[in-house]
Amino acid sequence: MLKRIEKKVLEGNGITWDEAMVISKLEGEEIILLLDLANEVRKVNVGNRIDLCSIMAAKVGHCSEDCKFCSQSAHHQCNIEMYELIDDDAVLRCIEEIEHSGVHRFCLVTSGEKLTDREFDRVLKIYALLNKETDLKLCASLGSLDENRAYALKQSGVIMYHHNVETSRSFFPKICTTHTYDDRVKTIKAAKKAGLKVCCGGIISMGESMQQRLEMAFEIRELDVDSIPINILTPIKGTPLENIKLISRAELLMSIALFRLIMPKKTIRLAGGKEKGLGIDEKRAYTGGVNGALVGNYLTTKGQDAQEELKIFEEIGYVMR
Repeated sequence: MLKRIEKKVLEGNGITWDEAMVISKLEGEEIILLLDLANEVRKVNVGNRIDLCSIMAAKVGHCSEDCKFCSQSAHHQCNIEMYELIDDDAVLRCIEEIEHSGVHRFCLVTSGEKLTDREFDRVLKIYALLNKETDLKLCASLGSLDENRAYALKQSGVIMYHHNVETSRSFFPKICTTHTYDDRVKTIKAAKKAGLKVCCGGIISMGESMQQRLEMAFEIRELDVDSIPINILTPIKGTPLENIKLISRAELLMSIALFRLIMPKKTIRLAGGKEKGLGIDEKRAYTGGVNGALVGNYLTTKGQDAQEELKIFEEIGYVMR
């Protein structure tokens, strides 16, 4: 099966739904062959440069949405430090820490369905400042937005907007009920229409089936975004998913490789939860189709030391600058 599709994917053509379903049933040594193929597809189609990003939680907690995985939802009882929108100085201090680490992108992330007009205006001023003070590529993750807000972000120096679909359309109602899958797609389309690049992925191991995971991948392919972050659920105490059992590392690696074969020319970015979900197999993910990473801390959970991750990329032979 893999031999039959090898030429196709090496030429940059994604696999079909039927092919993905067959591949998803591979076992044992065949999974290793799948990872090797995904790595070769990555090399041929997007090269050896890894795209690195870092995020800053710019507003935390008090979110009106009920996403079952999220510690920031007001519907859950989680022990997190909550705060309102940060100031310019806090952002600039964060930038100083990451600017010389090899990271290419920086993204402010805010909680809530969307920012108020006053908050949004403040964020625009922060981005305008960052655009002058740093050479980092600027990204934003500010919840839902319309085309006017998306265009304003672009004018302030933002080049990419992050807004995950989170999971497949069919599984979405089991994860969130306060907004719809189509609401998320609407924001993605608004960002694209305004001329922003889009970073859109989801979270795996939330109880979805492999078929639903593949549905998400094909739905993202249809949206034609630029970067696809793959998060692995971090079960957080106080959320409805706190006791869920994570899928096996073999299934995680297979899922990541399938995303590469489905979208051969895109940036497949390993993001939150990789430390616990993959452990010592994290390096194998970077030789199994991944060409992007979120480094450093996340929103309300800690990541591993950025320098430790950079060592992994160097060992593989990635170009980071």
